[in-house]
Amino acid sequence: MLQQTPVARVLPVWTEWMTRWPTPAALAAEPPGEAVRHWGRLGYPRRALNLHACARAITAEHGGEVPSDHATLRALPGIGEYTSAAVASFAFGGRHAILDTNVRRVLARAVRGEEYPPKATTAAERTLAESLLPVLDAPRWGVAIMELGALVCTARSPRCADCPIIDRCRWRLAGRPAHDGPPRRGQTYAGTDRQCRGRLLAVLRQAHGPVPKAALDVVWDDPVQRERALDGLVADGLAEPLGDDLYRLPQ
Repeated sequence: MLQQTPVARVLPVWTEWMTRWPTPAALAAEPPGEAVRHWGRLGYPRRALNLHACARAITAEHGGEVPSDHATLRALPGIGEYTSAAVASFAFGGRHAILDTNVRRVLARAVRGEEYPPKATTAAERTLAESLLPVLDAPRWGVAIMELGALVCTARSPRCADCPIIDRCRWRLAGRPAHDGPPRRGQTYAGTDRQCRGRLLAVLRQAHGPVPKAALDVVWDDPVQRERALDGLVADGLAEPLGDDLYRLPQ
């Protein structure tokens, strides 16, 4: 849930999920559409399908217990390098480099003297992060550097005066040079296929049975974009066509 989503948005949904599905087996016993329904407005709803598939794999292949091994976690559906490292470290005390956006920004500034990291994580970044891991208490290091980026070394208004490593930060010592790479543009949402998909999916989530196509048509004016978005939801497994112009969440 925390992939690309702030804690403040995740917390109420996570609390509801843990009450409803306290174990992987409990989630695995439900249809995948229920995971999509209770994902609410967290965004990127394919994550809900991945989490459901992950719960089923854990139940079927690991006796219902979340694996502690990094490589085993990495092999689960929907689990990438960041999530597998975070779970192995924070839940099980493993020594792994956890590279989220905040950590990458701290390392770019403090170590490389650059305002922002590359858009995509590079092998050089991973090597650097691994070289800085302490032998003992690596999970605490992971939490600390993550929080430093989230609360102090922020993207737009870094609070350098409050930084505990102000005297070692290469970016500050260099005079805080501006980013000289490609322009960093924020993601737009209004009017996009993502927004259209979200509107359609909201109708399916609110219904507890098949939804007529007419009920989907009224939530988005552009018919070409609407059909493209609906086709995308079906292709991604987030919606099921039933014939007779009826749709539902995946069962």
